[in-house]
Amino acid sequence: MYPQRIVCLTEEPTEVLYALGEQQRIVGISGFTVRPAGVRAEKPRVSAFTSARIDKILSLKPDLAIGFSDIQADIARELIRQGIEVWISNHRSVEGILGYIRRLGAMVGVAEKAEVYARQLEAGLERMRAAAATLPRRPRVYFEEWDEPMISGIGWVSELIGVAGGIDVFPERGACSLARDRIIADPGEVVRARPDIILGSWCGKRFRPERVAARAGWQDILAVRDGELHEIKSPEILQPGPAALTDGLARMHALFARWAARGVPS
Repeated sequence: MYPQRIVCLTEEPTEVLYALGEQQRIVGISGFTVRPAGVRAEKPRVSAFTSARIDKILSLKPDLAIGFSDIQADIARELIRQGIEVWISNHRSVEGILGYIRRLGAMVGVAEKAEVYARQLEAGLERMRAAAATLPRRPRVYFEEWDEPMISGIGWVSELIGVAGGIDVFPERGACSLARDRIIADPGEVVRARPDIILGSWCGKRFRPERVAARAGWQDILAVRDGELHEIKSPEILQPGPAALTDGLARMHALFARWAARGVPS
């Protein structure tokens, strides 16, 4: 028997299950979920990212709860204590996202549909790589996941910057799975990295480019000088699911292509 009543503690399992046509299995979602459109009106919200309404989850009688990362360990532990089966994924790469889709599909008995969907996403990545290869130049990119303290982009974000046609200025930090290991203690590191574009996605709050531009010593950064500070919404890039591989990737490529075309003789 495959699970029939699933609580999704983060955004990406909800988006995947909808994409696979298995949304009827979902009985509860994260309060941060905004994809697909209309989901918040269809499904009850039962959790944030680091907290959850355990009583409400139990009232929904789920046979599976799905979450992400060690940050949700306390939620998972409490649900397990209450007899709920829990799956916590911990993927941090583009390959990991694709594997996650395949595993989730298999868990609910639709492995073939998940394989088709994953291959569609892989084809989209290849098309984007081909488009990026035609850019006349590649921008150096600083991606900021949080502002205080400054935290650079996680692994799949760093990878997708490359797929979209950019060069991540801190790829070594992207390889670090924990946010604490991606903290930039010295803002001068960004100045010395010379980014052409700064992308911000402040994990659930609005990116404030004027605050970034006002940081001491940052006025000489090319991205600041040229006004190349842009927000990518958190649901489009910071969830390790389909959105990052589609909308988030497309948004980055559009910005990089516009930058690449600027200043190139016609």
